[in-house]
Amino acid sequence: MFVTGITPSLSEAVLWQTHLLPMTGKRVQPVSAHTPTRAARSILAQWRGVDLTNQEKARTDHARHTADLMPAVMKKLGMERRQSEAEISKVWYELIDPAITAHARPVGIRKGTLFVNVDSNVWLSEIVRYRRREILQRLQHAFGPNLIARISFRVG
Repeated sequence: MFVTGITPSLSEAVLWQTHLLPMTGKRVQPVSAHTPTRAARSILAQWRGVDLTNQEKARTDHARHTADLMPAVMKKLGMERRQSEAEISKVWYELIDPAITAHARPVGIRKGTLFVNVDSNVWLSEIVRYRRREILQRLQHAFGPNLIARISFRVG
């Protein structure tokens, strides 16, 4: 952008041009947004007649990165347990015989016990008598014996 004007010091009208530089993309933080030094805080306290240092400290920005917060949030929501339940459900249909998965489905895991709902007493008896050990071994091989120590079947 060019600006033209007349210089008052010359007797003739002389045109001059100046080139205005565009503003740089760097933002400058206002001086008031900076944390005042100890001396400045002391002067402000004397000028105000009140020491507001504690209130000013309380208003400071305590922003934290999301990555720092997520593990605590995930733990509070129980996402690790839910994720393991979802993985067990997914693997259940891949590892276990389709005849069994048509009548039984995992519903949760607590303290090393996998809870499985079966749709009838007949299938409950079949699974408990003949297939429990096979199912437990396959799941323990996939997830480890610490995650799944026992299986509890129930009609539901």
